[in-house]
Amino acid sequence: MPPGSAQRRSAALDKVKKKALPTRAPKPRPAPKETPDSSSPIPQELHQLLLNIFKNSFTERLESDINPLLQEVKGHLYNRDFLTAFGRNDYLEAYAARWSPSRALGYLQVFSDLSEHIWTNSEVLPEEESSPHKIVCLGGGAGAEVVALGGYSNLLKRADKTPCKRKLDVVAVDIADWSSIVQRLHEGAVTEPPISKYATAAAKAANASLTDPESFTVSFNQSDVLNVPFPELAPVMEDASLITLLFTLNELYSSSISLTQKFLLNLTAFVKKGTLLLVVDSPGSYSSVSLNGTEKKYPMQWLLDHTLLRVGDKGEDPVWTKVLDCESKWFRLPPNLQYPIDLEHMRYQLHLYRKED
Repeated sequence: MPPGSAQRRSAALDKVKKKALPTRAPKPRPAPKETPDSSSPIPQELHQLLLNIFKNSFTERLESDINPLLQEVKGHLYNRDFLTAFGRNDYLEAYAARWSPSRALGYLQVFSDLSEHIWTNSEVLPEEESSPHKIVCLGGGAGAEVVALGGYSNLLKRADKTPCKRKLDVVAVDIADWSSIVQRLHEGAVTEPPISKYATAAAKAANASLTDPESFTVSFNQSDVLNVPFPELAPVMEDASLITLLFTLNELYSSSISLTQKFLLNLTAFVKKGTLLLVVDSPGSYSSVSLNGTEKKYPMQWLLDHTLLRVGDKGEDPVWTKVLDCESKWFRLPPNLQYPIDLEHMRYQLHLYRKED
């Protein structure tokens, strides 16, 4: 932890002192309001490049009968037995090959839509223009965020059109050991894809990696964010300009609302001013909590705002500002994409926060 961070953390914790949840659950919310689809679609050929990374990374798994493995993984997930579901390498491969590709395409659209917020956030941008922009992906072990950010790096390269490239340094954090999956997908993003020896000279000349290793670095950190002492996790978060919780926060709340609140408060106390926190999850997600022997359900969005946007005990402004709020939005796959397994559209809610103090 950097010098002075302990004092900052203590002061910030005082400012966002945890209070008990109210004994009365919030009134039922109306159906989530739909937000129109993005007006800046990603080129279809870039979508296909991302899918090819998954296809080339898991060729043997996709060419075998993957369905029995998928059924086993789904059974463990249904029983919330995550240690078993993500405890075998063949399970990890099957999961990443099946569910991460669709998410990666959806996440790429999300990052593209948020570019103006990410790259105009001067308080946390690297001082040197050539330094990398650090992004920490909590729950990002299955590779969807990694491949999506590789695609985002590709978009940045297209937009820059100058020798000075914008660089991304991505840290994927997860409770299971996804290190081999993350490494394989990162290698797929920064190396030229395989090409037939019978390909034309023009095709061989045009064959290029999604992005390059100088512009896109990736590492993996295995941590249980709800139970590891936060000082051990703090170095991972240090200097992050963007922290993501993509289809992860509701799972954390389902595991323990109190531990998730504690983690968010510790995160609030540690990260520097200007840090962005991006939360994407299923619309209408609820989590249950028992109060005085009675179980009550709280919307995920309400729990999150309750923790991050609380006014201080002495009337101080909230430590976070909500920059964007979207209750329900669709990412729809373009037609004619090629992948061995059926892909799905992605419906999601999105919340973007900025640390103010």
